[in-house]
Amino acid sequence: MNCRTRTTSSSSERAIENLISSYAFLNDDGDVRGLGELFADAAFSLDGRTAQGREEIEAIAGTVIEKNPDGTSRTSHTISNLIIEVDEHAGTAEARSYWTLMQSVPGLPLVPIRHGRYHDRFECRDGAWRFVARTATTRWAAD
Repeated sequence: MNCRTRTTSSSSERAIENLISSYAFLNDDGDVRGLGELFADAAFSLDGRTAQGREEIEAIAGTVIEKNPDGTSRTSHTISNLIIEVDEHAGTAEARSYWTLMQSVPGLPLVPIRHGRYHDRFECRDGAWRFVARTATTRWAAD
């Protein structure tokens, strides 16, 4: 069964929205393996640096995510202004959104440190939506 026959456009949009939100939760939980699974068959680019597939994603995430003593990330990702366009017949979709990265500093509340845009592409495979590519572009960064 594929996404075109199993879901309606509305539920496809919800499944894609959940994938996008899953990235934020996995990252903020410091779940490197979960990020690897989420992008197992996809490319992730941040400001021109690209990782492809599970192993590369996990390697980069393991070095980039700063963790608290409990293993969670010191960051909080917020995603907003989400636009999802689904082509049910082709089994593809694209999404655009803004992201804001907040980070905790010991003794201080979360503060914004980066802001940018995501451009995501998805495919329906084996009846489920999956990331094909994520391009993250930073538009502002704290000094």
